[in-house]
Amino acid sequence: MQGRDRIDAMLAAGQLERVPPSREHADTMLTQAERHIALARSGVRTDPTGAYQLVYDASRKALASILENQGPRATSRGGHLAVLDVVTAQLDPPLGQALRSFDRMRRRRNSAEYPRPDTPEITPDDVMRDMERAEQFVALAAKVLDQMSPY
Repeated sequence: MQGRDRIDAMLAAGQLERVPPSREHADTMLTQAERHIALARSGVRTDPTGAYQLVYDASRKALASILENQGPRATSRGGHLAVLDVVTAQLDPPLGQALRSFDRMRRRRNSAEYPRPDTPEITPDDVMRDMERAEQFVALAAKVLDQMSPY
């Protein structure tokens, strides 16, 4: 399995934990991600910051569904970056470029959640741009769930 060494290291470091693999739960997470995107789309003009948070959460859940299908789960020590690290270890190459925007989205969401006085407001254009990314993450996860076996 591509990325096995990285997953083993993250398990040893406590960034990941083993849970029973669950395709059913992975599918539930994908459904939630799709609903988050739909809700973000409906609120992008009235609450772009809230819509962005939904777009980010949709992306995170889509990527986490890949792990849920296999058995590793990010711990509080590993956090959202652990999800990105393990999915990237497994899918880069060939899909690393597609995953790179997730960390940028994570940082943008964090700056909106914990703003500084000079933090720029999230605009509807920001949301729409990254909504496209979130839709790509959902499609990617749906595609690989059938291809990746439990860890």
